[in-house]
Amino acid sequence: MNSDTKTAISTVHPAMRECAAEAARIAGAVPADRLAAPTPSAEWDVRALVNHLVLYTSHGLEHRALRTEMPGTLTARDFTADADWPERYRAALDRAVEAWAPPAVWEGEIGEGPGASPAAAVATLMTLEMALHGWELARATGQEFRLSEKTAAFVLGVVEEYAEMYRQYDGFADPVPAPGTAGTFDRALAASGRDPLWTA
Repeated sequence: MNSDTKTAISTVHPAMRECAAEAARIAGAVPADRLAAPTPSAEWDVRALVNHLVLYTSHGLEHRALRTEMPGTLTARDFTADADWPERYRAALDRAVEAWAPPAVWEGEIGEGPGASPAAAVATLMTLEMALHGWELARATGQEFRLSEKTAAFVLGVVEEYAEMYRQYDGFADPVPAPGTAGTFDRALAASGRDPLWTA
């Protein structure tokens, strides 16, 4: 195992684990009557955001670790149709995080041809998605998305490294000014084009 892989395992996987636990906590407190509410992503209501979050940050994360294709039945599914979707999401997140536990998973690439990416980069970007979309869900439902300073710094570093790539594909909006008292995670949000002060 090379030093880059060791570094990824020691930095990305703990951040993934923490972001997954926080996303699961937020999901568990989403009121059933808020599924049609707006979110910081103008094109999504809470239901659409939940479906994106569940599909990609749990099932997608696990399938990438396993190098398997996601079934079409998952991509077309409305996860919120199940009343116990938060519990199912938590279980799927647990499986996904554990799928990334073996060191060998972090080696090589995921995908084929021009679309292939180093496994560590895939894990890094999916952890970022978990944090950013988890925050959006928290904001949309009157909750606070909380990360340790270490993980917040990790997220900020990833945003700064990949912001221009995301903007090329409309994944990020232009950066917004962060409040003068903004903490590390709020600065990451602002740098990704999200307003840390957004309210429904």
